[in-house]
Amino acid sequence: MNSTAPRIAPQLGWKVDDSAQLYQVDAWGSGYFGINAAGNVVVRPDQQPGREIDLLEVVEGLKARDLTAPVVIRFSDILAHRLKCLNDAFAQAIAENDYQNRYAAVFPIKVNQQRLVVEGVYRAGAPFGFGLEAGSKPELLVVLAMTEDTPDRLIICNGFKDDSYIETVILAAKLGRRIVPVVENFAELGLILKHAEKYGVRPQIGVRVKLAAEGAGRWRESAGEKSKFGLFINEILEVVGVLREHGMLDCLKLVHCHTGSQLQDIRRVKEAVTELAHVYAELKLMGAGLEYLDIGGGLGVDYDGSRTNFESSMNYTLNEYAGDVVYRIASVCNARRIPHPQIISESGRAIAAHHSVLVFNVLGASALDQFRVAGRLEDDSRDGGEVPQPVRDLYDAYRSVSERRLVECWHDALQAREQALQMFNLGYLNLEARGLAERLYWATCARIRDLCRRLESVPEELEGLETVLSDIYFCNFSVFQSLPDSWAIGQLFPIMPIHRLAERPGRNAVLADITCDSDGKIDRFVSLRETKRTLEVHELRAGEDYYLAAFLVGAYQETLGDLHNLFGDTHVVHIRLLEEGGWWIEETVKGDTALQVLGYMEYDTDELYPRLARDCERAVRDNRLTLPESQRLKRFYEAELQGYAYLEPDNES
Repeated sequence: MNSTAPRIAPQLGWKVDDSAQLYQVDAWGSGYFGINAAGNVVVRPDQQPGREIDLLEVVEGLKARDLTAPVVIRFSDILAHRLKCLNDAFAQAIAENDYQNRYAAVFPIKVNQQRLVVEGVYRAGAPFGFGLEAGSKPELLVVLAMTEDTPDRLIICNGFKDDSYIETVILAAKLGRRIVPVVENFAELGLILKHAEKYGVRPQIGVRVKLAAEGAGRWRESAGEKSKFGLFINEILEVVGVLREHGMLDCLKLVHCHTGSQLQDIRRVKEAVTELAHVYAELKLMGAGLEYLDIGGGLGVDYDGSRTNFESSMNYTLNEYAGDVVYRIASVCNARRIPHPQIISESGRAIAAHHSVLVFNVLGASALDQFRVAGRLEDDSRDGGEVPQPVRDLYDAYRSVSERRLVECWHDALQAREQALQMFNLGYLNLEARGLAERLYWATCARIRDLCRRLESVPEELEGLETVLSDIYFCNFSVFQSLPDSWAIGQLFPIMPIHRLAERPGRNAVLADITCDSDGKIDRFVSLRETKRTLEVHELRAGEDYYLAAFLVGAYQETLGDLHNLFGDTHVVHIRLLEEGGWWIEETVKGDTALQVLGYMEYDTDELYPRLARDCERAVRDNRLTLPESQRLKRFYEAELQGYAYLEPDNES
């Protein structure tokens, strides 16, 4: 059990509902996240208000256990609830459409290959008979071991396969696994037939169809006729012919397609499922022993909450998705008078995204509106003497700012600043005068911005001023390790403070990580309208931690992360909700130490400390270091090798 986080008195004129609306928590949170009366983000694992976990309370509880930010917090109950929602949506659609078969999901472990996540999905999927999908040999080895006591749960094998991969699948079938290798290229069929004959197995075989229906969104080119996945119709007809020749057409059990990833448009789903259903029906009428129709992945996640045809959103609900899939498959099968197949989906993103939250602390900030001037040369200049004309023009622009002259003063300040920089580069302006010019320019910009905030309509030329004057909040995490999709493909993730939400945020900021890379920043944030270029944040308080969190990060981010600047895996904890209220830690995985990440890069970690120790002894011998200084440096070095790769709070001592 953990102590309750301290309540914060609401700020006059600002309520937690205002923060909920500002950060659009209800839109992207899907009922899993909210804000309590104390102004802290809460997690509702089964979407039930009242059954919730205070996120700040969890972070402070972890800190007391020496698990400091950054930390990935996984909520195992959300993972289980996502599986239940998926099952319930298809169960409802099956009942409404009088569908004469069942539905089962298989979790593609490439989405999040962490053992605790895969085990959690498999355990929570047991009541529904959900299975697993493997896309490589290492993934296959994991899946085979994990299904030791549940051989009846489906295993789908996607990806390109070599001889040993196929042989393992055939032997797994002989072992009793319900395993289906999906033929991705024609050569794989020959390997299946070879090993099936060798071991006397009649395997269940699947084929992936290269659909004509195109994908949508960021991964639109991963589907359609130019995709890397699947067989053309002519190739599938060849598969049928070969299987018929071998007397194994009844072994063709599954038809599969790849509709894309993060499909934001329901029309693409409908088109792909309809086409796949017709292919299934035709093959079934040709004598194939088909039983499964695998619609692949593609079920989206509404990252920005806008419920639109935007690449980081989706214009449909889970129930609508399930209803359209079931209805269209049923319609085609009814028209062709063939039995309804069991429907399989590989909706990994929709299963895993919501259950993980990345929490990180802010280390400091840089602000451009920090510069102050008195507005009089005699007060702002050390000698109070003459200054060049561009500096005097900046004084005039600063003093002339008013609601009626905003654009004019903006133009004057821009021109005067440019002239001042030209004079400096030609040697006609000294460093002190240049510094004064910069202070005047930014102070003028801040005055113009402050007046713009009072206007109902901001002049077009000044619309970007908020972004220009935004702060930089330096955050204790690595974009490349923990949010690689944000950097690589511009994926939007909901980001917001997890506390102080009873206060009006007074700053706008972009977020910079602690890597030495200019791309290590986040400057696009979710909004129901246009993507925001800054995030509303609170003023930092001396001596107080300020925490932000990125939500919906459970799909792909951990497995795609890299070791840029040698920032390794963060701490990870699995949190469960107690029935009587509160929370407990189910599992803890400590983040990488410096020693571990150096080992990943093939440094001889056994020699690192001895090398420094020898150098310290030579320095003591030569009187370059005192003995206490040498000991302090060695203790620091040894402690840091064993310490967290990220920045940690100062030692209390």
